[in-house]
Amino acid sequence: MIVFELICPTHHRFEGWFASAEDFEGQKGRGLLSCPVCGNSRIRKLPTAKIGKTDARLADASQPESAATPPAHGEAPVPAAAAIDAGKLNALIDFVLMNTENVGAEFPAEARRIHHQEAPHRSIRGIATRAETEELIEEGIQVMSLPIPPRGDWH
Repeated sequence: MIVFELICPTHHRFEGWFASAEDFEGQKGRGLLSCPVCGNSRIRKLPTAKIGKTDARLADASQPESAATPPAHGEAPVPAAAAIDAGKLNALIDFVLMNTENVGAEFPAEARRIHHQEAPHRSIRGIATRAETEELIEEGIQVMSLPIPPRGDWH
């Protein structure tokens, strides 16, 4: 899958997910793409960052063996953080991005509206502070923090 940031002549920006760059060109050529805001079909790609996948074998070879942190006197041993498989993390991020709606800073309010059936049930993602996340959890709203970097940090 490849994601392109798209724009219409009236400057509405949106994302499009495609099997390949050729798939995008084919859909564009057949007039299958249109702006979700105004319906204009003269769509063009904006420059976007590439989200690359790392070779898991190289990532594993570069990570030191996991070891337990030596306990302080009288404390139980604490396991060290396990090495994160970059390929699996990227696959998780890709899945979340493809299967959720980005509601941005409105995440806490929209999660509440969905929970109270005031908005259609759907999977959403967005931004919430730690305090907002804890409040949602205390209210019985299932949320999960994910390490999705801001778009400007994608390499």
